[in-house]
Amino acid sequence: MSSNSFQVQIKRLPGNEDIALPKKMSEAASGFDLHAAVSETVVLHPGERQLVPTGFALSMPPELEAQIRPRSGLAYKHGITTLNSPGTIDADYRGEVKVLLINHGQESFTIQRNERIAQMVFQVVPVIELTEVDELTETERGSGGFGHTGR
Repeated sequence: MSSNSFQVQIKRLPGNEDIALPKKMSEAASGFDLHAAVSETVVLHPGERQLVPTGFALSMPPELEAQIRPRSGLAYKHGITTLNSPGTIDADYRGEVKVLLINHGQESFTIQRNERIAQMVFQVVPVIELTEVDELTETERGSGGFGHTGR
């Protein structure tokens, strides 16, 4: 493995032997598509949210986090997105990865077992040391926030 390669262990959870494991859909894709491990069809009505299981758990080194993000096609075509985007899977979490989906569309959306519902992107988490100070360094922007540069 190169210096920017990491080994992530994946465990298929019982009863999900038919669910596809996360997979990149092209060679240069950054995200792994996640599949719904629902026991029965789920109908997501407009404005409704649902926590959808994926049928697997992870073990990754402490240098990584996994981010759960929307699939662009579902967002564009149906208004289906992840509510807490990106969702964070911490390196010390060992439970089932689940996806919080919401329907921002105008029609109900049906989620079938093994359907691709989101994507998972791994990110390196830097080691950060917070240092309390009495004064911060000054910048041209200063404390200008929301909309301070125009629309």
